[in-house]
Amino acid sequence: MSNTTEGTKRPAKITETALRDAHQSLFATRMRTSDMTPILEQMDSAGYYALEMWGGATFDSCMRFLDEDPWERLRIIRKHVKKAKLQMLLRGQNLVGYRHYADDTVREFVKYAVGNGIDIIRVFDALNDLRNMEIAADQIKKEGAHLQMCISYTLSPVHTLDAFSQMAYDMKKMGADSIAIKDMAGLLNPIDCVKLVKAIKEKTGLPIELHSHYTTGLASMTYYAGLEAGADIVDTAISPLSMGTSQPPTESLVAALSGGDLDTGIKLEDLIPVAEHFKKVREKYSKLIADIGGVDVNILRYQVPGGMYSNLVNQLKEQNALDKLEAVLNEIPVVRKAMGYPPLVTPTSQIVGTQATMNILTGQRWKVVPKEVKQYFLGYYGTAPAPLDPDVQKIAIGNETPITCRPGEILAPEMEQARKDAEAWSLQPEDAMTWIMFPQVAKDFLPKKYAKANKRDVGLGELTDGVAYSV
Repeated sequence: MSNTTEGTKRPAKITETALRDAHQSLFATRMRTSDMTPILEQMDSAGYYALEMWGGATFDSCMRFLDEDPWERLRIIRKHVKKAKLQMLLRGQNLVGYRHYADDTVREFVKYAVGNGIDIIRVFDALNDLRNMEIAADQIKKEGAHLQMCISYTLSPVHTLDAFSQMAYDMKKMGADSIAIKDMAGLLNPIDCVKLVKAIKEKTGLPIELHSHYTTGLASMTYYAGLEAGADIVDTAISPLSMGTSQPPTESLVAALSGGDLDTGIKLEDLIPVAEHFKKVREKYSKLIADIGGVDVNILRYQVPGGMYSNLVNQLKEQNALDKLEAVLNEIPVVRKAMGYPPLVTPTSQIVGTQATMNILTGQRWKVVPKEVKQYFLGYYGTAPAPLDPDVQKIAIGNETPITCRPGEILAPEMEQARKDAEAWSLQPEDAMTWIMFPQVAKDFLPKKYAKANKRDVGLGELTDGVAYSV
């Protein structure tokens, strides 16, 4: 199975996720910058290819829960990390927020991200709609950063090997420097991974990075098979922050490849201090960690990501309807088919899950259609991978006409207004960007940060005087 020849070294590269996806997956993105800084220089010298440390939910959580400026976190980490590349996750036209933003906002965000220290930007879209990635991709190339375009891996009748490899080829034409396979539910098995990696390599010749979650117990085996088949980079988490809903353990993969053609060049002894540090961090946040009991077989049964599964459980608990869980899980494929088989990743996982829940709780399919589902059927999230069910679409949108253009095209420029709205509390140009993406959070966060910088207290009356808050 090996893609290497006898004696030909092809060292595997490791991207460490401890600073972003590992703690996002295990304890709701609550790690503070102060938990990171003492070990950054040791991590930098360990031999990692990259540290994934920004984007995803970190931006929101920094301000909402930790009272930290995410831009300052990026600058602090960049100050300490000189050798390893810094990598972030970008949700295409959604950036690091939860809606599509105007093109001018997307371009400005990329400029500031690269300007503050990001080397690699991984761009994905929940529907794999390349139109939702094109503005970000174009700006990343203009800024001279590494553009990693990302396939959201999922299983459905339309998500075939040919479809994924063609998608990768189209990404190459858009300027991708590498291709990431994002397996958010841990569904990619070793056999299919080999086929997928070989198909993408043959079609593009680009470096391939594998990203999976350990939730189903497949990820370590899948990584090894994928590397043997020609993948170049894998995402792992240092052992105290690994497994469960996080990534496979870094040390285990380094040990597994040691002495072979794929030897990472990383020494286990250099990872010991990193592991010791994050062992203490894990203990600090232990009460927040959801224990899935090793492997969650429900995800293999229902093919839903771990986060989506836990959200469904919580939703049903709130409705005193946990006994309906099995019915909701069986309803998800029905809803997903009607909606054109969207990959189940933020925000489509929440949209599909909520509709499936409503169908079961009301006892009638599509009796209640949430706003987000209507917006989906109107095309505001992009083009679904497969045709929508026309009867269900009619129920959802009535006589309204769906859009067929790239959703970002219909959004008016918004940066100029945001700069005016945030001007009273801006200490840096990036604050206007914060204001656009999280206006409600920024209302609280920016005035407090401004007051702290000016070493004075701000009364509640001052927080709203003369400021037009955008929502």
